[in-house]
Amino acid sequence: MSKSFEAQGIIHSIDETRSYGANGFTKREFVIKLSGEGENPDYPNYVALELIKDKCALMDAYQPGDEVVVTFNLSGRLWNKPGNPEKCFTSLQAWKVEGAGSGAAAGGNFDQFAQSMPNYDDDVPF
Repeated sequence: MSKSFEAQGIIHSIDETRSYGANGFTKREFVIKLSGEGENPDYPNYVALELIKDKCALMDAYQPGDEVVVTFNLSGRLWNKPGNPEKCFTSLQAWKVEGAGSGAAAGGNFDQFAQSMPNYDDDVPF
């Protein structure tokens, strides 16, 4: 199993889901502009990622301009064609996409829930 990585960024573009081959292999590509700690807005970094198979639907909930945190695996393969130099293809295969503020929002919802609970006396009889 390969190591997973995370990147935070603002969605720049989202491609349509495309099918390849007779088996119906699906892939969807999207591009984020990296944001967060360590990023210099004067020199933006755009990164292309891909979703495969059932993960293609993860981008249905997002649109360009949304800030997301993407969890992905780094994968690569070699390609040899007789008479041509060997090439290495690298891909960032995303498998989890979350809104960048989703963790804070969940905490906020819990705080509102806790505040709405009745204030019971902490003195228990046992």
